[in-house]
Amino acid sequence: MTDGGALTFVDLGGAIGLAGAVGVGLVFLQAALAKLRHRDLLAGVIANYRLLSPALTGPAALLLPPAELAVSFGLLLGGVLQPVQLVAALGAIVLLLVFAAAMGINIVRGRSQIDCGCGRSQLRQPLSWLLVWRNLALSGLLMPLAMPLDLPAPTSPDLAIALAGGLAVFVIVQLFNAIGALAASPLAASRR
Repeated sequence: MTDGGALTFVDLGGAIGLAGAVGVGLVFLQAALAKLRHRDLLAGVIANYRLLSPALTGPAALLLPPAELAVSFGLLLGGVLQPVQLVAALGAIVLLLVFAAAMGINIVRGRSQIDCGCGRSQLRQPLSWLLVWRNLALSGLLMPLAMPLDLPAPTSPDLAIALAGGLAVFVIVQLFNAIGALAASPLAASRR
């Protein structure tokens, strides 16, 4: 905050970055835990994208959940350990952009009916441009953490606001995913 009480770009960027770190950190935590719970299906989900050779599908399925866990912990604990948060934010941005690109490539190929593999196996969700935009928006929330801004150390109120904002981001993403999966379900298709 400046002396006049107005938010500066740096203050706003820091607040968005912290809220993004919490929200995206929770999204990655939920996705990683779901992938670990259903790890026997993950190689098939990755293979459905047809972007990796069969020799790389198994290793990718083995490495993705721990990578998502590391990113989530780095984002969630980064308010205390800012260098860790920077690395985690960059890792999350790369993963989100790779996921968005993989979805986009398959949509352009006409393969939008495959499951996105977003982490909720009970709610299968076909690929869509909305999912691509969701990943781009989530990566955008993390950009303030990845830019070389001179962000002040977060105060307790900053952390409280970031926690509330991050929880809101997480809930919105979960609702977005659930509504998208339900809208694409056979039950919804039979009612049209």
